[in-house]
Amino acid sequence: MERVPQDAGAVEAQGAGAGRVRRFVVAGGALLAVALLAYWLGSSGGNGGEAAPGPSPTPTPSATLTTPEVFQKVGPSVVVIQAGKAFGTGMIAAEDGTILTAHHVVKGAKDVTLTFADGTKAKATVASSNPKRDIATLKPEKLPEIVVPATLGGAVSVGAPVVAIGNPLGLTYSVSTGVVSGLDRTSEEGDLRGLIQFDASVNPGSSGGPLLDARGLVIGVVVSIADPGGDEAFAGIAFAVPIGVALGGDEGDGPPGGPQI
Repeated sequence: MERVPQDAGAVEAQGAGAGRVRRFVVAGGALLAVALLAYWLGSSGGNGGEAAPGPSPTPTPSATLTTPEVFQKVGPSVVVIQAGKAFGTGMIAAEDGTILTAHHVVKGAKDVTLTFADGTKAKATVASSNPKRDIATLKPEKLPEIVVPATLGGAVSVGAPVVAIGNPLGLTYSVSTGVVSGLDRTSEEGDLRGLIQFDASVNPGSSGGPLLDARGLVIGVVVSIADPGGDEAFAGIAFAVPIGVALGGDEGDGPPGGPQI
């Protein structure tokens, strides 16, 4: 398909059905060292298994989270974007409520409406736009009572688990999981490099949503899918602009290949 977000008309047509489905301190002493090592080996940091029960139920920033925990942490940061007749996804990226999304979600739209996780609705204006990276930021006219910015991450490796949260096909706050399939991907036209390839399911309406690592940190902004059949259906290959690039890094100077979603 041509690079467009989810059409609002299609969302309205499926509204009833969608509603039914639905969005370490170093110290002396060998005993201390042994104790620390034993604790580490009994946790997910030592063997990749489930973490042993700890003294605090709250995960530390470096802890691996379950998918429900990732959603609980980041879900309040995700917003539904309606730009004219198009639907997409965004995320609160700063304490002042700045929304980060994909440029093509709001491209050419005169009327942009946001719906926050608590139900608050607000008009928004495009604060900045970089079509060459397919990234835009929005400024809401008002904010929810509690603003919960997403926590931005960085490095990622092939095979690492990822979570995508978005509004595919109008099904708001949908969660999908997968892995990083590849790094430093280049668009078919060669006009954008450094894309993250992943296989968590995304579809039209997911554009602009966060791609998250196992700690619930944003590592990318979802922008497109591979569409070998030309039917706008997810084929197991999706792409995200790395968060460093989205925030103004030097990589890339054009929109990604494949249909924008």
